[in-house]
Amino acid sequence: MRKYGLTLAAAIVAATAIGAGNAAADITVATAGPMTGDYAAFGAQMQRGAEAAVADINAAGGVLGENLVLEVGDDACDPKQATAVANDFVSKGVVFVAGHFCSGSSIPASDVYIDEEILQMSPASTNPAFTEGPFEKGVETIFRTCGRDDQQGKFAGPWIATNYAGKNVAIIHDKSTYGKGIADLTKEQMNGAGLQEVLYEAYTAGEQDYTALVTKMKAANIDVIYLGGYHTEGALIIRQAREQGLEALMIGPDSLNTAEFVSIAGDAAEGVMFSNAAEARNLPSAAEVVAKIREGGFEPEGYTLSTYAAMQVWAAAANEAGTTNSDAVAAQLRKHDWDTVVGTIGFDDKGDLTASAYVWYVFKDGTYAEM
Repeated sequence: MRKYGLTLAAAIVAATAIGAGNAAADITVATAGPMTGDYAAFGAQMQRGAEAAVADINAAGGVLGENLVLEVGDDACDPKQATAVANDFVSKGVVFVAGHFCSGSSIPASDVYIDEEILQMSPASTNPAFTEGPFEKGVETIFRTCGRDDQQGKFAGPWIATNYAGKNVAIIHDKSTYGKGIADLTKEQMNGAGLQEVLYEAYTAGEQDYTALVTKMKAANIDVIYLGGYHTEGALIIRQAREQGLEALMIGPDSLNTAEFVSIAGDAAEGVMFSNAAEARNLPSAAEVVAKIREGGFEPEGYTLSTYAAMQVWAAAANEAGTTNSDAVAAQLRKHDWDTVVGTIGFDDKGDLTASAYVWYVFKDGTYAEM
């Protein structure tokens, strides 16, 4: 029997129902992320991806012959709000969550989902602990449709060491679960490949003035800045670096994959690089979905399609399993590979993707593209 949790103020949780309406739709699913706050651009991606997937699933007959209703939770990338959102989903009878976005939110929320036997699949949380922790406890209902920071670090660290041997590298991070995690794992791989950073610094997310950090990097003659953090602060840091005459190259992880980076950084965005999975928008498997979402006036960048894929693969597995029971669907998810908008994917025992490849992207002329 489920134990229904308490919720915080209604302002914390934004709920939206789509599909055929509550009268006809009796399977409730959800997505959750930063629908407000500094990282709301990513929340919008997740919401649009989930909405598109639910609409298409319902149009194709739904799950087990029933329509889906989508709940949308706003955690603002705050751990406490994430837990409140998770408890709210429990009270609404949610059976599946495509979320959350920030690793620092997904991990505490997962405790609620595990206790209440709700299958969780994040399209964006890359910290290894998100799946490692539950797996070590014998939990098999936590998944993700994105790669892991240790995989990304193995891609980025040696590349930086090889291409910038003898250069002055700064590793900076925002102290978050995601930011410090990816920074440390990239640093470890870079060091192992023979390049030692000359500066390792933490900064505070949400500030507007990073002059002191830029001054320190300028004094150290930094050639390359590796950013462990999100696009909002990264954009301010590189803009202020250029204003102070620091021409160092900024390299970041997948959190820079939004055009909003350019709107904040301006001309300073030119040449900034980040690592991420290959661009799903270019895949034949995504063409129809991409066209539909664009028709609605939204560009399906970033985590839009990985959220769609999470809904898509859960629905397919539930239909094959003949139930929405989390354990049964989890077992079905691991039985074979799945064709999704982001290509063919499979899941290992931990709930991670069985294959995850990274490429470099670069900002140029106000947008970004694969190098």
